[in-house]
Amino acid sequence: MPVKTAPAELTAGDAALRTQYLNEVMELLYPAPCSSSSSSPTASTSSPSGSGSAPSPDAASHTIAHYVVVPDARRPRLLVPLTSRRVAAAAVRRYAEPQSRGARLKRDAVVAALRTGASSVLLRDRLHVRGPAGAGIDGYLQEALGRELSVSIHIGPARANRKPVLQLISPDGETFGFGKLGTGPLTQRLVKAETAALTALGTVGLTKLTVPRVLHAGQWRGSQVLIQSALPVWLPRAPLTPRRLTAAMLDIAGCCGYTSGTLVGSAYWAELRGRLHTVIDRPEGVALSSAAELLATHTGDKTLRYGAWHGDWAPWNMANLADALLVWDWERFTKGVPVGFDAVHHELQRRIQASGDAAAAVEATVRKAGELLAPFGVESDVRELTALLYLVDLAARYLTDRQAEAGARLGVLGTWLLPVLIRRVEEL
Repeated sequence: MPVKTAPAELTAGDAALRTQYLNEVMELLYPAPCSSSSSSPTASTSSPSGSGSAPSPDAASHTIAHYVVVPDARRPRLLVPLTSRRVAAAAVRRYAEPQSRGARLKRDAVVAALRTGASSVLLRDRLHVRGPAGAGIDGYLQEALGRELSVSIHIGPARANRKPVLQLISPDGETFGFGKLGTGPLTQRLVKAETAALTALGTVGLTKLTVPRVLHAGQWRGSQVLIQSALPVWLPRAPLTPRRLTAAMLDIAGCCGYTSGTLVGSAYWAELRGRLHTVIDRPEGVALSSAAELLATHTGDKTLRYGAWHGDWAPWNMANLADALLVWDWERFTKGVPVGFDAVHHELQRRIQASGDAAAAVEATVRKAGELLAPFGVESDVRELTALLYLVDLAARYLTDRQAEAGARLGVLGTWLLPVLIRRVEEL
């Protein structure tokens, strides 16, 4: 669950939205009668959880949590617990491995500041939480897991499936778990789905990749909670070969068995059409549904092989070590989809990450469908069909989740995905 690098500069609107979400997260994790307040040279907010006025002294009798805001209150990315220097340093060092040398240097500087105590000068934005003993998310997790712990909190970018992500750290600085809280209909469904996926994957005998284990699942104050074991993402990385990546994706594709059949006669097509029907009240949904139906008309009698897929197998959701390929974020895991979807998704996300040009990335990925899907045993006459079906599936997800309304960076499909998809389908 890596923390992505923050942009160098944020507009006033971006900063305000991040600050608003930070306040929402604190009120969720430390509800009334708890209260949170900030001490900072750059921010002077005070946000009692659950109300606009401070709780009575007997309700919030002492401080139950201290956090430092990284990198600062205008650009909150991570809330680091100040339980001890060891715990604080571990919260940053073991959350993720930065992808660039510059990001690693910044991460290491923050770790050094927290370990030595220099953070009081270099990282000056703080959040303080007051409330009864055992209140808040910390108390719930300690009781549920039966162990002492501290929590660091990731403040993610705007998107429909944004949710609080927690890192659980022992007193000696061991990161032993990560947690997710589903707070609304979409995120609750996703957290439940990931819980079911990890539970199932723990029984199928995977040999080419490592997935987290479920440590705890339940509900807390209306939120769906999943705590999973921490994969050692902080260990040194090794170069990932295409062969190893393909073998791991095939391990998942076949983990629940394979089926074969035509597109129009498949359970997958029936389910996809059902999702498309729910979004035809929007212009993008109409265009997407028309493209999907035309695709089925052209190629619906072609035979496909169906298996499982991760659903979001992107470069930032995995880490390759010398002796293991670690893969996380299984909330989109699905059975019965055309084999090869994971390979196409990974290629598309890799290209978008590398170039920033999403439309060009879509075009290049479709052109590369033959090369991508050959190792998966996909017949040559259905490789482009598989890639285009994947695009329909991804677009349906964006529309169903209402990513555009949530402010997601690629939420408006008409600016990148739909034009390429429609043209490619019409050219079949």
